[in-house]
Amino acid sequence: MPEDHLISPGTILRPRVLRDVSGRSVSIPPAAGQGEDALVHLQFRRFAGCPVCNLHLRSFARRHRELDTAGVREVVLFHSPADELRPHTADLPFAVVADPDKRLYAEFGVESSPRALLDPRAWVPILRAIAFATTGILTGTVRPPAAKPQGGRLGLPADFLIAPDGRVVACKYGAHVDDHWSMDDVLAQARAWRGERSRELVGV
Repeated sequence: MPEDHLISPGTILRPRVLRDVSGRSVSIPPAAGQGEDALVHLQFRRFAGCPVCNLHLRSFARRHRELDTAGVREVVLFHSPADELRPHTADLPFAVVADPDKRLYAEFGVESSPRALLDPRAWVPILRAIAFATTGILTGTVRPPAAKPQGGRLGLPADFLIAPDGRVVACKYGAHVDDHWSMDDVLAQARAWRGERSRELVGV
């Protein structure tokens, strides 16, 4: 990971309370009574209706029970206004947070770049996501994105796994639009952290 990224494993994040698009409070790390022993997987996505983002998040929604079992809370950020996000994310079983001013994007060093779309590794995933979105739009199951999404179309993804004490366990800054942790990646990171913590507790 390049040295100029603002956040790296071991970074301690200050506690914060966000509001999801439904107005519910989202504490990072979780506050008392909100699963305070849970890890938080904080995803930075792009704009409301982003085809690659939507397809990616569907994979997390389908396996959400596995996240619960692993003690992982999912929190997803978009750089779109809440009103634009709600129709696209209403059926997701985890918190979605609007950050249209990109304040958290700036704080975490999550950037935009033409390589989000121009990197050849992104082309097949983009075509696959567009095909999925087009089928959904034609059948009325997917809403099209805004013609000119706030924050633009060149955002890069990023993933952060945050421990209950606010320490960043692991993170990934994407090199292109489809360069993000898969569901299996998140579960593996969570298992590794819990295994390490168990060994520390027993003094191994």
